[in-house]
Amino acid sequence: MDTYFNTEERPVNVTDFELAEANQRFMVRVYGWMCFALAVTVAVTGFMSLFVVHFEPLMNFFFMHTGVFIFLLVAEILLVVMLSARVQKMSLFACTLIFMVYSILNGITLAPLFMVYTASSIASTFFIVSGTFAAMSLFGYFTKQDLTKWGNILIMALVGLIIATLVNLFLHSTMVYWITTYVGVFIFIGLIAYDTQKLKEMSALVVEETEETRKMTIMGALSLYLDFINLFIYLLRIFGKRN
Repeated sequence: MDTYFNTEERPVNVTDFELAEANQRFMVRVYGWMCFALAVTVAVTGFMSLFVVHFEPLMNFFFMHTGVFIFLLVAEILLVVMLSARVQKMSLFACTLIFMVYSILNGITLAPLFMVYTASSIASTFFIVSGTFAAMSLFGYFTKQDLTKWGNILIMALVGLIIATLVNLFLHSTMVYWITTYVGVFIFIGLIAYDTQKLKEMSALVVEETEETRKMTIMGALSLYLDFINLFIYLLRIFGKRN
């Protein structure tokens, strides 16, 4: 997101009132798209979980064929990379479609969580994440502190987290599992505030609605959506009660 949109220049001949209105419209669209994508993911997860729980062949398909999960996860990664790398050349429709397809795939891959954790603990964790997200997003929006330095540290920590997680796939270390879990929680809590501040800065450049600004809202929604989903997964490890 940061490499695509320049937030260093302020538009000229624009009143503070117009900028404030543009800022508000932009942020509302970002959170609107994010919430819509989350709703799609939750709906797909709920729908899929019913089939996984009540239809044994489908359950075996998911749990006995790890290649299915690997395929879906790789597809998700490729969609995010493609959207981030080619957003300038894509149409608004293509960007929106990829974002929605990604949220659907995410819903499918999260469905088996209902086989591992109780529905009540999943629901309670979702509400905990929602409250945490709201608090940190408000902090990122209203704080006067520049979070760029912290953001850079968090991004580097995220790279280390990904590497440690991949290594632990072979080590199967319980200690590393829990260390990465708590580190992941702190990383994504911080990234929520950081990404929100960057989006606020970005919104200050938006004066009129164009296809480019609409694509900006999609990319902004994607960044917050990823923060929310990853924080949910890590907190579920801590608060989730297993079946």
